Amino acid sequence: MKFVNKIELGDPSSKKQNFIDFKLKMLCCRYWYLDLWDCHDMVFPFWRIYWNKNEGGQLTLQDDVYKMTPDYIYIISPFTSFSTRYLNHHEFDSGIHVSGKNLTEKHNEAYYESKYLIHFFTHFNLGTPFDNVFPGIFKIELTDHLRERLNYLTERLKVENQNFKLTFNLKLQSFVKEAISNIGAELWKTINIDDRVLSVHRFIEANIGEKLSNSELAALVNMAPNSFARLFKDEMNITLHNFIQNRKIAKACEIFEHTNETIEGISYRLGFSDRYHFSRVFKSITGISPALYKSGRYTS
Repeated sequence: MKFVNKIELGDPSSKKQNFIDFKLKMLCCRYWYLDLWDCHDMVFPFWRIYWNKNEGGQLTLQDDVYKMTPDYIYIISPFTSFSTRYLNHHEFDSGIHVSGKNLTEKHNEAYYESKYLIHFFTHFNLGTPFDNVFPGIFKIELTDHLRERLNYLTERLKVENQNFKLTFNLKLQSFVKEAISNIGAELWKTINIDDRVLSVHRFIEANIGEKLSNSELAALVNMAPNSFARLFKDEMNITLHNFIQNRKIAKACEIFEHTNETIEGISYRLGFSDRYHFSRVFKSITGISPALYKSGRYTS
């Protein structure tokens, strides 16, 4: 007779299993028709998945140009500086310009597909440390299962795009998880970072509103400030100072998404000296002002 090894788990085996946990947090999911999609040098602290039902969309990452096709989805990791374009109606070479509306069941989709760019997008976060992978755009071929999920999501978004039921949430999360599982293993290097760096990383997340110094953070892992700064840069491919600034702006974007808090209130809450300092850092990282981000006019 075998006895249950861990009563609380109901697990009869004595062999320990190690799982990787992440916290998927959905930020938005929309299905739009666009007549303008000129967005340049966008840098935001969340993941994106894009899919266009028809031809004409284009993504640019430095010198790489991705001509979007309906047989692929495009996954963009956080803090990637990229640009978008709708080739049939291109007007701007800088700034962020989007014009369109959500598709509903009242629209004749075939008609709109002949005149507009039919665009699905979702934004989300995965939590520590998965929101700090290397920047990039990843082209993923639509499997039959992904296509089935995508068809369900886009049809439901034409009926309801605000208060989603449990089934929609589960299928959206399933779609996102399967999509990102198709990204190459090299992307996930950050899950194997040094334990000292990960420990400080988690401390920063838990104390993001504080003014954090290199010496204070290095002391947490019993290292000299310069030595820890070098270790952090080697492991994360970013300086400790820039990482903290990025995480503060990421938190600011999250607060903007889910509250009506003022720019002054957020700048104080995140440890900036004043609104002007916060606004300067926010724009240097995202490319737009916090006021424009708060308005939502940049979306897509």
